[in-house]
Amino acid sequence: MKKTHNSLAGIFLNFLFNEFKKFNFLRLGLAPGMVCLGSFIVAAFFIVTNINVDSERPGDFSDFEVGKVADRDLIAEHPFSYIDKEATRLRMEAQESLVPAVFRYSSAATDEILKSWNEFCDFTDALIAREASAEISAASLRLAVQAEYPAYFTAETLNAYFASPQRAEFRDYGLELLNSILKKGVFELKAVDMGRHNPDRVELLVSLGDRTEREQVSFSGIVSRNDVGEAILAAAENARMPSGIRAIAPSLLYPFIQENVFFSREDTELRITEAMEHVAAVVKHIEKGKRIVRKGFIITKDEMQDIEAIGAALPPKDPRGIIGLILLLALLYVLFILLQSRLVMNRELSGSERCLLFVLACLYLAGAGFAKNLVPAQSIFPVALFFPTALMVMIPAVFMGPLLALVMALAFPLGACFAGFFDLSSYIFALISGVAASTVLGGAEKRMDLIKAGLSIAAVNALAVIVILLMQTATIAEYPPMLLWAALNGIVSGMLILGILPPLEHALNAATTFRLIELSDLNAPVLRKLFTTAPGTYSHSVMVANLAEQACQDIGANALLARVGAYYHDIGKMENPDYFVENQTDHNRHDTINPRLSATVIRSHVKLGVEKARSLGLPADVINIVAEHHGNSLIMWFYKKATEQEGQVNSEDFCYPGIPPRSKESAVVMLADVAEAAVRTLAKPTVAKMEKFIQQLIDDKVEYGQLAQSDLTFHDLEIIKNAFVKALAGYYHSRIEYPKIGAEVKEEAG
Repeated sequence: MKKTHNSLAGIFLNFLFNEFKKFNFLRLGLAPGMVCLGSFIVAAFFIVTNINVDSERPGDFSDFEVGKVADRDLIAEHPFSYIDKEATRLRMEAQESLVPAVFRYSSAATDEILKSWNEFCDFTDALIAREASAEISAASLRLAVQAEYPAYFTAETLNAYFASPQRAEFRDYGLELLNSILKKGVFELKAVDMGRHNPDRVELLVSLGDRTEREQVSFSGIVSRNDVGEAILAAAENARMPSGIRAIAPSLLYPFIQENVFFSREDTELRITEAMEHVAAVVKHIEKGKRIVRKGFIITKDEMQDIEAIGAALPPKDPRGIIGLILLLALLYVLFILLQSRLVMNRELSGSERCLLFVLACLYLAGAGFAKNLVPAQSIFPVALFFPTALMVMIPAVFMGPLLALVMALAFPLGACFAGFFDLSSYIFALISGVAASTVLGGAEKRMDLIKAGLSIAAVNALAVIVILLMQTATIAEYPPMLLWAALNGIVSGMLILGILPPLEHALNAATTFRLIELSDLNAPVLRKLFTTAPGTYSHSVMVANLAEQACQDIGANALLARVGAYYHDIGKMENPDYFVENQTDHNRHDTINPRLSATVIRSHVKLGVEKARSLGLPADVINIVAEHHGNSLIMWFYKKATEQEGQVNSEDFCYPGIPPRSKESAVVMLADVAEAAVRTLAKPTVAKMEKFIQQLIDDKVEYGQLAQSDLTFHDLEIIKNAFVKALAGYYHSRIEYPKIGAEVKEEAG
């Protein structure tokens, strides 16, 4: 286990070093940087001014030894907890044995196997052709093959192969069987010590371009080199191949099949490292008043472990403890800047979001210290009862999601505990209240839901107080006042978040659920203006919103963000509505102008839309959808027209000025935009025709790299296509036949 710990430390330090090299502190900006520095100074000030530095020194336990008779009793004066190292070590060893061995699929090995089979078929086909012209005997054919492929086949196999009436079909049948087996993988097991890994399953990594797919495979279901014969026979039977093929397929194909899935020691060690990082330490709790050692009894190893934990748990008198806490706080701040929440949210936080979290951390420590000074030292009330932990957690839950809020719910009370502001009771109450606050806002769509969340938190707070009182064996008289304060804590938190949220939304320009619902109102002035000036674009945007919302719901993306982004994605067309086909009634303006000018007008609606969105104060996520809904794709119709007129032209002059979508929601809006516009041009649309057409549109986007940064998987694209087809089938029906237009042209309508 020592080697494992060393590797974990090395990986973590290497990660921090690399992040530090890549990090540019200027990215924080002057204002966010000053806010972060100020919050750190305030938090450090409250630690220095409120922590108790006059605690008693640890007792002298040097007279206690394992196996020695205790000459006095030792009783725990305070409740405390510590990590049981031996139990933790055993847990880590057990967890390590549960990690599956990791294998990597080799496309190169697969291609080589298929190539060797084709070469064999080419060779035998050539021999057969020579036989027809030179009357070569069957024995000569067999010998020729054995000379070229020594020790590959038995004489019986070759005789059956050349004599088979389906011999000409063996190439295709062989490729089908080989692909069937190689797709599942032939595993190399000789280099794997399976005793060290999960005995029931392995993990298979398959590289698909710039991403890697992971798959859990049952160990009983994998095929090794020794199982190839049975696998070939089973595949031939499942495919219902002719009996002549099934009879000799195992012996004929076996020599060509090699392992194409190989054990990856590096990936396996990485998985073990990841698993170790999530192993929780075994914590042993010592209650107040527990007799650790009894006078006259022999001290055991477990008792000595408790004694050492007591000594480590008692606070030192040395003021260097304050310096250590401040340095710990500084380290946490630095780590937070370096990691930038990528481990939690898989994205970098904006400057305003970082400011918000730093300010919340500062306010939490300052508020906890202030509350501690207000509560009398001998009070039965926990300090956290008078501080709205739920409010401090609900704010990041609304703006940055429940996952980060849960992290804050764990970190805030822990920080206050480190600073000496919370005792065990306060920590338990704050932790339960914060965790509840991070989850109660799931599915909230109305601001009144915040009040309901406050009531839910009040109920959870009451349960937490009951738990604390039971732990303290409190009297019945102590229950009512503490339950009242606990309920008020939750209710006040809900009321405060209701008042704080609107100004914070506008200050941070955040796409919260509540803000998005307000923006989705079709009676908004800008959408009413879009309806008046560009009714075709308005109708198109509403339809795109319906498609995008349905697709995002099906793939688990933010459906509300996609709907709002679709409503506003074409607001740039309000400046020149007549130049877009959905708004034209009598003639096409592009018929009388130069294709370069046409392309300029078409591509300008993206830039105009972004400028309009910024002037309206739309959230950054919505503006990104407006900017990315065409990516940097080519305006093919006018590019081809210019090529016909001018000969050689620069394709960049006919590309949209945006960048490919960087989120799932933005990519779905792009696909919904082109799908809705293009399907409208279909003559007599049917479900089958729309499905094929939309699949081609999606394939074009993938081919030209427009979805490379969106994190959409092929499975997501299939779901999106089905959602589009289902929705569009209800809107469109057969129409008169129109001339066929290329898929790249139909994008111009969007």
